[in-house]
Amino acid sequence: MKNNVIAIGLDSAEPTLLEEWMAQGHLKNLRKLIEQGTYGRLKNMDYYKGESAWTNFLTGCLPFKTGYWSKFEFNPKTYQTKTLGAHGAYDYREISPFYALGDKYRVAVFDVPQTTISDRVNGLQALAWGAHAPMIDRGSQPEGLLEELIGKYGDHPADTFHHNDRSDWYNPASVAKLKREMELGLQRRTAITKDLLSREPWNLFLTVIGETHTFQHYFWHLSQKDHPLYKYTATPDKDPLLEYFEAVDESLGEILAEAPEDAHIMVFSAHGQGTNSADLLSMVVLPEFLYRFSFPGKSLLKSQEMGMTPPAPLTPKNIKESWYKQLHAFKNDPDRVARFLRFVEPALPGRFKPYLSKLYQKIAKVTGSPQTELFSWHPSKWYQPYWPQMKAFYIPGFSDGYIRLNVQGRESQGVVSASEYKAVCDELIEQLHQLKDARNGKPIVKGVVRTRENPYDDNPKLPNADLVVMWEDWAVDVVDSPKFGRIGPIPFNRTGAHRARGFVTVKGPGIAAGSTLKEGHAVDLAPTILELLDAPIPEYMDGKPLLSVKVFA
Repeated sequence: MKNNVIAIGLDSAEPTLLEEWMAQGHLKNLRKLIEQGTYGRLKNMDYYKGESAWTNFLTGCLPFKTGYWSKFEFNPKTYQTKTLGAHGAYDYREISPFYALGDKYRVAVFDVPQTTISDRVNGLQALAWGAHAPMIDRGSQPEGLLEELIGKYGDHPADTFHHNDRSDWYNPASVAKLKREMELGLQRRTAITKDLLSREPWNLFLTVIGETHTFQHYFWHLSQKDHPLYKYTATPDKDPLLEYFEAVDESLGEILAEAPEDAHIMVFSAHGQGTNSADLLSMVVLPEFLYRFSFPGKSLLKSQEMGMTPPAPLTPKNIKESWYKQLHAFKNDPDRVARFLRFVEPALPGRFKPYLSKLYQKIAKVTGSPQTELFSWHPSKWYQPYWPQMKAFYIPGFSDGYIRLNVQGRESQGVVSASEYKAVCDELIEQLHQLKDARNGKPIVKGVVRTRENPYDDNPKLPNADLVVMWEDWAVDVVDSPKFGRIGPIPFNRTGAHRARGFVTVKGPGIAAGSTLKEGHAVDLAPTILELLDAPIPEYMDGKPLLSVKVFA
């Protein structure tokens, strides 16, 4: 017997916040769902938690099976990193999205990130309308559906497809602009979702509210007192993050008013967020640490001397410039031409700026300068010209710290022999565990994962990193190493970052009201939805249905 299931994801919604707010009487629609059904916490991968979460959900498999860890692929011959495919999502060639159920089920999928248009969906699909980091081409099935929806309701105002759903905490105008865009985006999303849901009684209706992801990234410091910027930026008795989730809760109420009475309703989050403890440590501190590890006595990042009292959190001087551009002021640049071009770049008319990087690359060939990543958006790229000479280097990412050793016979210019591999890993781990927050003296590394014992293991399902650094859960802007000195202080970037925890609530026929689920995993969501649909669950899935008893009559 086929059943109707409506599954709504709240992208990256943090369960500890939701539970706290519901206990205070907020989020009445979500609270009502939980009271009428069952609720439980989820966990996801402890590492690569920001990059792999959606693929884990969509396949019901862990990265060890899909081989998908990150949007970036490293080439050991060229020392270059590139985006997988067109935009970085998993290609779903080996394992299809769980909702690709064939002709027997009528399925609607709207704005789920990092997935694909599948020819095995009998219904409709509209992707990359306004998902955060969609990592896929815009598209729909039937063709023209997405254009129809945009023509009727409008595009997402934040241009999420080009990753413009961002702001800089030190620029009040950009923060206010993002807030307006997220509010209007949610209104348009709600209208589109209600329209699609009402078109027919779908066997499965799957959608994701992506604005929750963006809002937590950029408004955490205005809501949560555990962030160091809170006392400098927040308004007492005003919580824009809570206010936004209240609007999301109202959207849920509007959407679910369109649901058939006998449908199973699921609301979930495959991962959550907390104070950003990753951006600075992974993108800035770790690359600099590895540079100093390989070249003792040298540094590319301007930093304080050990023992000095750290200043208050740094506020960039030019509030109209992005964090990525501001960070170049902290670079010890040995190249005078690069310093000059960075100095003149802000004064140039916009039409000339795209040509600067090409001009500099031509100059660099003459001067022999390694500073080819003149205007890179990712600070770790500063170090890429030195990777062939380094023992280990950081591979760009968006959550944990990804370390690749430069191994002889694996990398084209490797410097670490196979016999040294384990010892270098051991030394790195020892030194990483000695890193401390210069403000409170506490260690900042929660753990380091070894992804392989043999550096020549060519299993394509393994990640590019040899070591993955997991950071503690508080924001850090200045770090001390007893061996390599102080790194920072550095101005904060996004103020919220990913955590490995999520949640799920389900209500409907056969579900006991007020019941509680045991903690599950994000890969359990797909088989749970399939069980609710009374659809077959593929044997290859790592996940298992979360509901302990058969819920169907």
